[in-house]
Amino acid sequence: MMNLGPKSAERIVVVGIADTETLERIGAAAAFHRVKSRFPNDTSLNLLWAIQGALMEIHWHDVPSELNQQLLDEVEALSNTDD
Repeated sequence: MMNLGPKSAERIVVVGIADTETLERIGAAAAFHRVKSRFPNDTSLNLLWAIQGALMEIHWHDVPSELNQQLLDEVEALSNTDD
């Protein structure tokens, strides 16, 4: 997928997201949350933008800022359920 390098793609598979359909179904925030939970020291927010860009088939820099904020809110909500 666009924006996702081999290491990012591998980590997405490692956390149980084996195909594009699954990624589309769970969404960028949940996918990022899974990867960040499994690889906390090696996962930056750039992966969140990259996943969303891949789902939209656009460069990750072109993800609208309003959507970036929505994604951050979703990730925060997911992180709060971990506590």
